[in-house]
Amino acid sequence: MTHINILDPGASPLDYYGFELRRHRESAGLTQRQLGDIVNYTGSLVGQIETARKLPTPEFSERVDAALGTDGLLSRLTMMVMRTQLPAWFQRVAELEARATEISTYQMNMVHGLLQTEAYVRAVLGALDDTDLDDRTAVRLARQRIFNKEEPPVFWMVLSQAALYQEIGGPEVMREQLAHLLSFEGDARINIQILPFSAGAHAGLTGSFTLYRFEKDPDIVYTEGYGSGHPSANRATVKNCSLRYDHLQAAALSLRDSADLIRCVMEERYGEQRDSDGDPVA
Repeated sequence: MTHINILDPGASPLDYYGFELRRHRESAGLTQRQLGDIVNYTGSLVGQIETARKLPTPEFSERVDAALGTDGLLSRLTMMVMRTQLPAWFQRVAELEARATEISTYQMNMVHGLLQTEAYVRAVLGALDDTDLDDRTAVRLARQRIFNKEEPPVFWMVLSQAALYQEIGGPEVMREQLAHLLSFEGDARINIQILPFSAGAHAGLTGSFTLYRFEKDPDIVYTEGYGSGHPSANRATVKNCSLRYDHLQAAALSLRDSADLIRCVMEERYGEQRDSDGDPVA
C-alpha cells in the first residue's frame, strides 16, 4: 500500500499549497502522473510539490490553474509561498515591493533584484553558497511579478556605471543582463539612469538605498547590510534620502544617454569576440 503523506494545511503556506493542489487534483479524478502529462511536468514533481518537498513555480501554478479550473487560486498562493521562502529579514521588504506605487532605488555595485535576469540571479546568490540554488533563484525571480499586476509600480533605478563593469557570472551573463536592461527602453513605468564615473563625488557615496512610496501610507526608505535589512519610516531619514535621490538623478545621465552607455558597454566589453576569420572565439 502506497504511503500518502498527509499535510497539515495550517503548518505553512507551502503545506497549504500542497494540500490544495492535491485536493483539486483528486477532485478532478487525476493521478499525479496524469496531471503532470497535462501540464508538461513529471508526476514526480507534482508529488514533491503536493508533499511540500519542492517549491511551485509561477509557471507551474498557472498551468495547473488552467488544467484544473481553479480560477487562479494556485497562482495567488504561489506569491505567498515564495514570499515566506525569503530570508526572514527580507520578507517585509518583499511586502513593501508588492504594495508600493513607486519604487526609486540607487544601486552601487549590481543591478537591483527586480531587474535581474535568471543567470545573473544565480551568479549573485551562488557566489558563496550554492545550496538550494534553483529554489532560491525562483524565489527572487518571483518578486518581479509585481510588474505583471493590473497596476504595477513605477520603478526608477539610478545605477552606478561601476555595476556595468562588475563582471558577475561572466561575459555572456553580463551581455544578457545589459540587454535585459535595454529591453525597458520606452517603458514609462521602468526607468534606468546610469550615474557615470564623471559624476565624481556624489550623494550616494554612503551606499545603496531604496525608497518606497504608497497611495496612502507614509514613504519608507530601505538600506541593507550583511544578512540584515533596515526599513525606516522616520520622516527625517526619508526626507534626507529623498533629497539624496533627487541629486543622484540630477547627476545621472538622461534615459536616452543611459541606454546608449549600456549599449556601448555591452558591445565593447561583453560583445562576442571573433578571430581574424570572423568566427566566434570560445
